[in-house]
Amino acid sequence: MDFPKSILTMALASLLFVGCKEKTNEPISAYSTTETNAPKVKREIATANIQKASFKIDGMTCAIGCAKTIEEELNGLDGVKTAKVDFENKSATISFDKTILTPAIITKVVQATGDGKTYKVSNMKS
Repeated sequence: MDFPKSILTMALASLLFVGCKEKTNEPISAYSTTETNAPKVKREIATANIQKASFKIDGMTCAIGCAKTIEEELNGLDGVKTAKVDFENKSATISFDKTILTPAIITKVVQATGDGKTYKVSNMKS
């Protein structure tokens, strides 16, 4: 009687051990993990190349979710010196390297943030 119980216990223990592994659906990449987790180093922007732009952003519904997300996206772009999104005024101001970025690229980045349909850029002044 003890023999079947011990076999059943061993089977359940091994099933539990094998079944509790966390599975990820991430594809195996040819790149190393240190490469993808390394902080992005921004290029130094020459003062002569700095251009400023301001524009309206329609579609923002909150300061923390919308405005902060757009601001982080803009500040993460290579060539951006500073970016500030003002939720109250539904506007953004950005200083960027005109040899790397253009107002059209900035517009595309803002409008692609989120689901790609929510935010609309207008009145781009550079």
